Parts: sequence; structure tokens; C-alpha cells
Amino acid sequence: MKLIIANKTHSSWSMRPWLVLKQFGIPFEEVLIPFGPTMDDPDWKHAVAEYTPARKVPSLVDGAVAVWDSLAIIEYLAEAHPELPIWPRDRAARALARSISAEMHSGFGALRGACPMNLAWVHPARDRGEAVAADIARITEIWRDARQRFGDGGDFLFGAFGAADAMFAPVTSRFTTYSVALDPVSAAYVEAVQGTAGFRAWRDAALAEPWIVPVDELDEPVLTDFRPHISRSRAQP
Repeated sequence: MKLIIANKTHSSWSMRPWLVLKQFGIPFEEVLIPFGPTMDDPDWKHAVAEYTPARKVPSLVDGAVAVWDSLAIIEYLAEAHPELPIWPRDRAARALARSISAEMHSGFGALRGACPMNLAWVHPARDRGEAVAADIARITEIWRDARQRFGDGGDFLFGAFGAADAMFAPVTSRFTTYSVALDPVSAAYVEAVQGTAGFRAWRDAALAEPWIVPVDELDEPVLTDFRPHISRSRAQP
């Protein structure tokens, strides 16, 4: 199988199926096509079109089968590997895992817009508006509920790492990047996700990247710059 992704520093959607593949030990080849200077760069879209008619990442190519969209790819992997607990085995837990993954997939637009994923820097905390605060409150509510109801036996939403954790992994990075204050349960969950071998490998590769995406490089004070080899002046909008 081939997984087509974009920059690891910025591509939250690429991270999700990549983590499932890595954490469950499913062999695959990574094909990374760096974003162009804009999100609508025609050369980038042309390169990605070789793998998916949607002209977006991620995309999974498995022989003659092509699957695109993070959640569709994760579902495909779960069907291809029924021996792996990508979704929880318990029916009620699986229903909740799918529901919150779909909610993550389609929601939280305020948080996405105000806090783009960027693994390179840490910004100081600040008020980002009521809509962002509401998104954060709902996400942490989801995490606490899943942990309370189904989290026994591990540090993740349903005990062991699974698809729902992969769907929320980029959010944990956003909370770190933007110094979001969290309740103890949510803070421990962020630490667990970011402590996985898959997340650490993704972040290490991201910090070694030479590329930037200007739209995701906010012109804000920076507490920590994890990529000193890239000048901040290059990253201004």
C-alpha cells in the first residue's frame, strides 16, 4: 500500500491514517508531496491527481484500489485487517468511537480556522473567541466521556490506541501549539497520544522538514521554536 500525504508540520488530515498504519504495524510506502506556495497551487494538485481524483491528501493506494479522505481510509484499513482492533471490539464503544470520529471529521471549524496545525512552534495562550472556546469545551467533554465510560485498560479514549485517537491526534498538537489550558483528564490524554511511537516519529520528521506553509504560520509571539533552521521572517503571512 501507498499513503500519499503532504507536509507533516501542517497536514493534520495526513497524520490521521498515517498514525493508524504506524501504530498497528501495517506495512506501507509513504509518498510525501509537499504543499505548494498556496493551498490551490495547480502544480501540487496535478501531482496529487496521479493518486486521487479529489486532488487532496491523504490518499491510500492498495493495488487497483484508491481510497481518499482520512476517515474513509481508516475504515478501509479496518476492513482489510479485521484481526486488528482499529475500532473497539465492544459494540457500544465502537458506536461511540465512530460517532466522535465523524464529529471530529465534520466539525470544530472555529478551532481549525483560528489554530491551524503547526508542530514547529508553541504560541502563548490567549483568548481566541467564544467559538473556539466552545469547540475546545466540546472536544474535552468528548475525551472525558470516552475515558470515563470505556477507557479502562489503557491511556486512550477506549483503553488501547485506536481510530478515534488517530482522528483526535492533530487536535492534541493544536492544544500544545496554542498553549490551551486543559483539565487533568484531557491533559493526561494529550500526553498519552503524543507519547506514542507513531506521534513521536511524525513530529520528528515534521521538525526536519525544510518547507513552510505561509497560511498556517501565524504572525504571533512564539514561546518555542522547534525548527531553528527555518527563519521566522520567512514564515510571515
